Amino acid sequence: MNRHIAVIGIGSGDPDQLTLAAVKAIRATDVFFILDKGRAKSSLVRLRRNMLDEHTTGPYRVVEADDPWRDRSQDASTGYTEAVHDWRRRRAEICERLIADELAPGERGAFLVWGDPSLYDSTLAVLEHITARGNVSFDIEVIPGISSVSALAARHRVGLNRVGRPLHITPGRRLSEAFAAAGNDDGDIVVMLDAHESFRHLAGDDVWIYWGAYIGTPDEILISGRLGEVADEIGRARAEARAAHGWIMDTYLLRPCSDGATEHPEEPRGVRA
Repeated sequence: MNRHIAVIGIGSGDPDQLTLAAVKAIRATDVFFILDKGRAKSSLVRLRRNMLDEHTTGPYRVVEADDPWRDRSQDASTGYTEAVHDWRRRRAEICERLIADELAPGERGAFLVWGDPSLYDSTLAVLEHITARGNVSFDIEVIPGISSVSALAARHRVGLNRVGRPLHITPGRRLSEAFAAAGNDDGDIVVMLDAHESFRHLAGDDVWIYWGAYIGTPDEILISGRLGEVADEIGRARAEARAAHGWIMDTYLLRPCSDGATEHPEEPRGVRA
């Protein structure tokens, strides 16, 4: 009998964002694999365990391992891609051992993935690396989840795209390129994984930003407004939140407003949950 692995999207943090498909997959799982990112991000493990406590109906096991260290000093350098590939290879070695040692043939294992497994998450790539090595075999099922991108738009009460306009999704390190491209075709930009506040390098008078951190959690922070007016406020909020929690996950939408668009809802500039 073959092993079965489910990669379950669990939303951006709100337990109510779990889909019915995710709940069914959780209830069918024998072993949950969790990679611990250390004390600073222990709340991420706690949120996962709370979801399991609420939705599991039968016996299950949780197997934890330390997530391998990653050199983030190269995030803005030419060595970024190789650094990520090296980190994924080391992650794959850990996950391969966990699957081989902790999941018996015929059992169902699962990885609980923040947001959606298809958007800026490494789990599927790690599993592909394991299967390519050929040391352990398993079937893979993917259950989509509500991404932080969708949750961001919902919390700000806006659509991600406008009529006839393209939408770009980019990591922060490529924002300047995406912004230049968007300037040519008047597209909007969703930015993820921006550790360096790349939005500060843009001309802000004609750009509206919808920013959110810890979306869907009790620590959620929302700020929106003209970029030139709220950039410093976002920077302060990020610094305070990182100091308080030891980590931050944020996402934002940039929307050109030089065409006189009036789609920005009237709301407080900054909202904290």
